Amino acid sequence: MSVTTAPLVDLPQFEAAAARLRGVALRTPLLPLDVPAGRFPHAVWLKAECLQRVGAFKVRGAFHYVASMDPEVRSRGLLAPSSGNHAQAVAWAARHFGVPCTVVMPTTVSPVKAAGSRRLGATVELVGTTTLERIARANELAALTGAVVVPPFDDDLIIAGQGTAGLEIVDDLPDVATVVVPVGGGGLASGVAAAVKARKPSVRVVCVEPAGAPKLSRALAAGGPVTLDGTHSLADGLLGVRLGDRNWDHLSALVDDVVQVGDGAIKCTMRYLLDRQKLAVEPSGAITLAAVLEDKVASDGPIVAVLSGGNIEWDGLAALVADQGPDPSVPSHR
Repeated sequence: MSVTTAPLVDLPQFEAAAARLRGVALRTPLLPLDVPAGRFPHAVWLKAECLQRVGAFKVRGAFHYVASMDPEVRSRGLLAPSSGNHAQAVAWAARHFGVPCTVVMPTTVSPVKAAGSRRLGATVELVGTTTLERIARANELAALTGAVVVPPFDDDLIIAGQGTAGLEIVDDLPDVATVVVPVGGGGLASGVAAAVKARKPSVRVVCVEPAGAPKLSRALAAGGPVTLDGTHSLADGLLGVRLGDRNWDHLSALVDDVVQVGDGAIKCTMRYLLDRQKLAVEPSGAITLAAVLEDKVASDGPIVAVLSGGNIEWDGLAALVADQGPDPSVPSHR
């Protein structure tokens, strides 16, 4: 369990964030999973955040944070350290409020995410490969320019914004028993976990992380956040080397299980989502359904898998379509 001096984000904070995001963030649908009859004992639903503005859940937290700022402070400009989707979300919020924005992305960033940030009007700076390097550079730019850093995950306003997806899940599917959410830095996972359990405490929350980036598993074993020596996975949005401290406070107190998924399962699931659900989902978004299809998620009732984003580059998508792999919905085919 986490030892924290600050209370966890609570239901009134999530409801206030939902009110601020109304008419801005999309209320994304819950879609039934297309699987063979009898494949699962309970229904499986997909929370399609891949259909969200800028193609990912990140707009919820970023807009909530930026909208909460004093207008004079916001006018100085925004900075966003990001592996991709947070950068696009902050750029979108900056354009909405008519303020300048610079995003700091890794040198290994997906071209589609860098291009998306530029299309939204942001200046893009490529620095290093880790979250810590990007945050350090963003802080340097803030000291030089007076612009404000919008944190990617380790902040209560960000957590409250991301958690609005959890409120929608429980409101739209009152009998949900298990929610499956990806974990990188922990903003989405901590927000969804806290919001879902605030609305319906009996719901199990299962976090999914790449086998090559087991931050939450290592943190739970150590009793606190640890910094990984390195990470590797197709799921580029989940490759940070350390959980946020506030995210750890929430996850350690609220998460019921954490499982890991390899790149092969992620790739098969992305193809499955494109073929059966007609959804283009990036690796970081497909990882939750991959865990479900790999039978790694136990549940005594309906399951919701959060598909966190859909920003995948065309070349990667074309290669995925051309690769005829096994059907992940059939265990004997895996």
